[in-house]
Amino acid sequence: MTGANGLIAAAFRGSGTRAALQPYLMGGFPDLEVSRRIGEAYIDAGAHMIELGVPVSDPLADGPVVQAAGNAALKAGTTTPGVLEVGRGLAERVPVIVMTYANLVLARGAERFADDLAANGLAGLIVPDLPLEESEHLRAACDAAGGALVPLGAPTTPPERLARIGAAARGFVYTVSVTGTTGERAAMADDLAGTLAAVKATTEVPVALGFGITNGEQAARAAEAGAEGVIVGSRLVRAAAEADDPVAAVGPIVEELAAALR
Repeated sequence: MTGANGLIAAAFRGSGTRAALQPYLMGGFPDLEVSRRIGEAYIDAGAHMIELGVPVSDPLADGPVVQAAGNAALKAGTTTPGVLEVGRGLAERVPVIVMTYANLVLARGAERFADDLAANGLAGLIVPDLPLEESEHLRAACDAAGGALVPLGAPTTPPERLARIGAAARGFVYTVSVTGTTGERAAMADDLAGTLAAVKATTEVPVALGFGITNGEQAARAAEAGAEGVIVGSRLVRAAAEADDPVAAVGPIVEELAAALR
């Protein structure tokens, strides 16, 4: 396994924990420089990979906290090249997987977008609103550029379709723990183990769990249920939004999550 897929696989294998920690970062929030420093704080506190959000005006899968951060980033003048430049610096330390939406990717063109990721050393791409049936062109462009197009699976995905998602997966499968948008939740779904097992049966790449994971206890439960990666977003974005010093605010949270996964 070579290229970005190899980098991502190595990050999962080399985490030294029950599951790799993959915090989400909204690029450009509250501005580009501070978002870079937040990403550095994630890594210093124990992150194994970073999911880097590129803000768009209509983020269908994002809950209110991440939506608000994306809107603020856009109002601050954040551009896609600026976010990719933030990712470039972070990618010198850990794999960075960009997360954005289909309109932004398609407006630039699949090949150009995949090439831009590669030029900045970014390992992969997640496009939540791109259906499997419409992903072949972008996946081929990512393959050609050496990147990984990471698909999503959900508890409601029919088995036959989930099998096709798993077979086409690059990097890892982003498994959605609950239906709905991203956001903090007091309780997790009851059958996490069953959901994760169903996804794992379809694919040879690692399986990460996201949507609704808020604290160390929930992260540990995800790992116990079989998640090989744990993705946390809204809690960290909210902490950054509410703090006078966003960089100082996120470090202890990532440390808590990392400790729970050891």
